[in-house]
Amino acid sequence: MTRKADRLDLLERSAPKPLIDRHMRRITYLRLSVTDRCDLRCTYCMPERMQFLPKAEILSLEELYLLARSFMARGVRTIRLTGGEPLVRRDVVDLVRAIGRHVGSELDEVTLTTNGTQLAGHADDLARAGVRRINVSLDTRDPQTFARLSRREALPQVLEGIAAAREAGLQVKLNTVAMRGVNAGELPDLIAWAHSEGHAISLIETMPLGDVDEAREDRFLPLSQVRETLDARWSLTSSDATTPGPSRYFDIAETGGRIGFITPMSENFCEGCNRLRVTATGQLYPCLGGGERVDLRAALRSDASERAVAESLDQAMAIKPFAHDFRIGEGEAPAQPRHMSVTGG
Repeated sequence: MTRKADRLDLLERSAPKPLIDRHMRRITYLRLSVTDRCDLRCTYCMPERMQFLPKAEILSLEELYLLARSFMARGVRTIRLTGGEPLVRRDVVDLVRAIGRHVGSELDEVTLTTNGTQLAGHADDLARAGVRRINVSLDTRDPQTFARLSRREALPQVLEGIAAAREAGLQVKLNTVAMRGVNAGELPDLIAWAHSEGHAISLIETMPLGDVDEAREDRFLPLSQVRETLDARWSLTSSDATTPGPSRYFDIAETGGRIGFITPMSENFCEGCNRLRVTATGQLYPCLGGGERVDLRAALRSDASERAVAESLDQAMAIKPFAHDFRIGEGEAPAQPRHMSVTGG
């Protein structure tokens, strides 16, 4: 064997291998939570008296960045920062900026999901830090419905944040949880407004994660029923648009905009899952609906952290389930006791 071949063989053996789970799905998308805290208390997400994690348990921004780099080295191309509400974390834009330096080389994009309450004060900084698109959670434009749903009167701040994001040049996609008896009748008007403002929008079925103060089965609305309503009003055609996430997109001829459907309950999308989630405490959950987890914080803080993190990522690939098992019905316990704000949306 020639010296050149020897060097190539050494390079191949030393290069980190891509993240491929036992079902042969390649993982290219990381949702990295920076905090479990949120300044809203949405009824489908958490109870009013939510018990947040002690701050001492939360990873530092430097540790979050080191984890991000570890995932990049294993082939992750998209990193989405989540919460809780990521923008309530102090100096979070510093983390965005650090990760954003890798866009165009190791990363295709860095982005985040936000409830929008803090967005007006951060939109310009996010754009300068390398963010090109964001997701904003918005379930209603009716002030009374918003206050009842989120338990906070913050709709003006959210709308101001969305406007500021557009002004900063960020591409905005709205995420809307469809709920029977709450916003079902408003959905067509919300979609039309989003498209008139130049925003895409995705509808999401509510998910049974964590105990909340109401019966989720009373609010669950299959998106197949919403689709019937929209089809009666508009012409929807399947879109060629794709994103790293699970939305299935359609174009609406009459509005000139795009709508996505995220159906974890009625039609799961697990076969093509390319995602991992890491909590703000460094717990890696290979599946949003599963209890399987790997402790990256312990690995990161060990004496041989680089090797320990690499071995933990390999372990995550070995335990990632093929699909989640979400069920909503009277008497059904949540699929997992942890709330969405803990795992990261």
